[in-house]
Amino acid sequence: MTEGRNGMAATALAAAHETAGAMAEQFGAAVLRTHESNGQVMVEVAADRAKAILRWLREDASQDFDYLTDVTAVEYRDPERAFEVVYQLRALARRVDLRVKVLLDPEGALQVETVTDIWAGAEWLEREVWDMFGVRFKGHADLRRILMWQTYDEGHPLRKSFPLRGHRSRSEQTRQALDANPEAHYTLEELSIAEAYHELPEEMRRRLVESGRRAAE
Repeated sequence: MTEGRNGMAATALAAAHETAGAMAEQFGAAVLRTHESNGQVMVEVAADRAKAILRWLREDASQDFDYLTDVTAVEYRDPERAFEVVYQLRALARRVDLRVKVLLDPEGALQVETVTDIWAGAEWLEREVWDMFGVRFKGHADLRRILMWQTYDEGHPLRKSFPLRGHRSRSEQTRQALDANPEAHYTLEELSIAEAYHELPEEMRRRLVESGRRAAE
């Protein structure tokens, strides 16, 4: 059994290397570097061609990376290293994984194009990267915070420049969190309280109805 699993892993790794080679042939200098680490093939690509490369990986019949496992970002303490937006992809039928890194200038605009039109599952993943790292996904239809409250204004907590305790005192952070009024910015479904609506305090039910009416207008 172990030999079988090892054989499948080796086959999948070889297929990922083949994909990286095909990417280099297809996109030339836009594929900056390919390397392997801990059994994972990683490909670094230029930001201005990233959307085209990711679309090719999803739509080309020979690749068919139909599952976007994750979108995240990496910022290094070394200011000379690029800021990375990282896409973890999987071709389900072939059981092949690939990690694509889009390199950005850490001193420049942290912006890439959205891939929600390629993988619908990118919607919340991109919102999380925006919330935590401040990367703007151009063309995202609803780029709101998703972990911090919508009116949170201290910045992006996973940036290296962000203080460990935040910019404000704990008491001020607590006060702002309690005053955030999330139902004014999110739907019942997003807040996961739709089924418990009738158990909510009357004042909260009233505010939810009013916010829903405003949204409909």
